[in-house]
Amino acid sequence: MTKERKLPSGKILAFILVMFVVIMFSFILLLELPIQLALLTIWFMIMGVGLYLGNSYFHMEKGILKGIYEGMGAILILIAVGALIGTWIAGGVVPTLIYYGLNIISPSIFLMAAMIICAITALSTGTSFGSAGTAGIAMMGIGESFGLPIYLVAGAVISGCYVGDKMSPLSDTTVMTASLSKVDLFRHIKSMSYVSLPAFIIAAILYWIVGAVLYSGSGDLSIAEETMTGLASTFNISWVMLIPAAIVIALLVMRMPSVPVILFGALLGSLWATWFQGYGFIEAIQALYSGSSLSTGIAFIDNLLNRGGITFMLEVILLIILALGVGGLLQAIGALEVIGNIFANWATNTGNVTLTTMLAAFFGVFFGGAAYVSLLTGTKITEENYDRLNLDRSLLSRNTEAGGTVTTPMVPWSDGGVFMAATLGVSTLAYLPFFWYGFLVIIITLIYGYTGKFILGKEKTKTEKENINEQTA
Repeated sequence: MTKERKLPSGKILAFILVMFVVIMFSFILLLELPIQLALLTIWFMIMGVGLYLGNSYFHMEKGILKGIYEGMGAILILIAVGALIGTWIAGGVVPTLIYYGLNIISPSIFLMAAMIICAITALSTGTSFGSAGTAGIAMMGIGESFGLPIYLVAGAVISGCYVGDKMSPLSDTTVMTASLSKVDLFRHIKSMSYVSLPAFIIAAILYWIVGAVLYSGSGDLSIAEETMTGLASTFNISWVMLIPAAIVIALLVMRMPSVPVILFGALLGSLWATWFQGYGFIEAIQALYSGSSLSTGIAFIDNLLNRGGITFMLEVILLIILALGVGGLLQAIGALEVIGNIFANWATNTGNVTLTTMLAAFFGVFFGGAAYVSLLTGTKITEENYDRLNLDRSLLSRNTEAGGTVTTPMVPWSDGGVFMAATLGVSTLAYLPFFWYGFLVIIITLIYGYTGKFILGKEKTKTEKENINEQTA
C-alpha cells in the first residue's frame, strides 16, 4: 500500500530552507569542504523530507533528472567555452587583446572601459560566459598590470558581461525568458531597457569615478610595461591574432547556434596556435581539452593565462549538475507549488508582484543553481498573478530577469558564480560588493514596481485586436 503524497507545510518548507543554508555554509566556512559535497548532502536531506511526505524514491529521482535536463544548455556552453579559452590563449588571441589594451586604454578610465568593452562583446555574442572567458580575461590582465584591485576589475568585467547576457536578442536567457513569459522578444528587451540603461549608465559613472580616484595618472606603469614585454617575447602579437574573435562574433551576430560557433572558434584557436605561435598540431589540439601551459616570466600573467580547456570546467560542471538536481528535487516534492501559493496571496499590487517574482527567480538561482532554473521558477510560480491583476506579461519577463539572470554571479554555487570565479580567478564573495550593475538592476526594478513607473501598457491579444478591427471596419 503506497503512502499518500502530501505537499510540504510552511514549517516543513522553512525546515528545508534553513537546513540548506546551514549545510551549505557549514561545509564552506567551517569544514572547508567542497561545495559539491554540500549539495550532495542536501540531496539526501530533501529526499528524507520527500519520503516523509509520501514521495517514492523513483518519483524524486525523475525530479533530479528533469532538473539536470533543464540546465543542460548551460553545461554544453561551459564545455564549449572551456575549449575556447584554452585555444584562444594558446593561439595568441587573448594575449593580443591584453597587449593592445595596455597600449590603448588609459589607466584612469580603465574600469569604465572594461565594463563597456565586455558589454559590447556580450551584446554582440549573447553570452556572458564567452565574453568573460575572452574579453574578460584580457581585461583582468590589463587591470592587474595597472595595479588596480583585482576584485574591483572583476566586478566591472562581470557587470559588462551581464549587460549583454540580459539585453542581447542573441542571448539564450533573454530568448527563454520572453518565451516562458509569452512575450514578444523585442517587447521584452524594450521593457528591460527602462531598467538596464540607467543601471548601465550609473555603474559606468561609478567605475569611472573610482578608477580616477585610484589612479590619478601619476601611478607606476612599470608593471604594465613589463607585462607588454613578457607577452611580446612569448607570443606573436599581431592584428591577425584577432581574426578568430571577429569570425565568432560575426557568426553569433548572424544568429548561428552558440555552441557549434564557440566550438568552431576553439578550433580556429588551435589552428592559430599551430600557424602563428609555434605549437605542434597535436599540442594545439590538446589545448582544446587541457588548456594552455606557458611561461612569460610574469607570475600573475602566467596564473591568468594557464587555464582553459574542457578539463578546466569539469568541477564547475559537476557543481552545476548537483545544484540542478536540488532544484529538481524541490519541484518533485511540491516545494515550488507551496511557494507559489504563498506568493499568490501576497501579490496584491504591482510592487508586491514585482518583489515576489524577483524572489521566485532568485529562489531558482539560490536553490537550483542555474539561470535556466531561475527563469522557470520566476515565470511559472508567479505568472497567474499578472493575469489576475491585468498586468502586461512584459513586466513578468522583466522582473524575472532582474531576480534571476543578474543574480546568478552573486551566488557562489550557481553556474554564473562558479564560472566567473573560476575563469577570472576571483572568489564570488570577493567580487560581489563590486558587481554594481547587478545591484542597480535590482534596486531600480523594485523602485519601478512600487512607484508604478515605466510599466508598459497591457499588450492586446490577437483576439482583442481582431475585435477592434471589426468594430472600426
